[in-house]
Amino acid sequence: MKRVHPEFAYQSRELGGQIDGILGDPPNRKNYQLMQQALASEYAGGGGIEDVNMMSFALVDHITFSDPKGLLAESAEYEGGDPAKVFGMAACAGQAEMYEAITRNHPELARQAIITAFLFKHPRKWEADDQSLDQLAKDDDGDGDGSRRDYDDEDGDVTDDFANMFDQDGD
Repeated sequence: MKRVHPEFAYQSRELGGQIDGILGDPPNRKNYQLMQQALASEYAGGGGIEDVNMMSFALVDHITFSDPKGLLAESAEYEGGDPAKVFGMAACAGQAEMYEAITRNHPELARQAIITAFLFKHPRKWEADDQSLDQLAKDDDGDGDGSRRDYDDEDGDVTDDFANMFDQDGD
C-alpha cells in the first residue's frame, strides 16, 4: 500500500463526508444530482468555488483514471507536482468541457482535486500516515518532561515569562 500526503488523506475523507451530507438520510439522489450539475455548470463556465473538495465533488462521478500508479505517486506531494502530468492520467468524458475549464483556469487546484477524487474512489490502494496524538507524541523529545516544574518556578509562583505574555504595557 502506498502512503499518501496527509492533506490528500484528509481531503479524501472530507469528500466522503460531503457526499454523505449532500445525499442526506434517507439518500436523496435528485438533490445530489442537482448539486453535481450546478457545480459542473459553474466550473465549465470558468467560475466555480475555488475549493479542492467542491471541485473533487464535481468530478467524482464523471472522472476516469488511466494511470492509477502514477496518481498514487503524485499523491505523495500535496503542493507542487506537475499538473499537466496528472491531467494526462485522467479523463472526464461526460463532462469534458468542465474538465478542460478547470485544468485551464485552476491547474494546481485541479491537480489536487483529481488526486483527491482518485483516492476517494480507490481507498484500498493507499493508506495515510498515523497522525493521532499518541503517534505524534511517541517521538516527541520536547524540552520538558511534562512535570509541574516545567511550568512553575521553584516557589510555585507563575514565571515571569508567563506573566509577561499578558502585560499590555510591555513592562
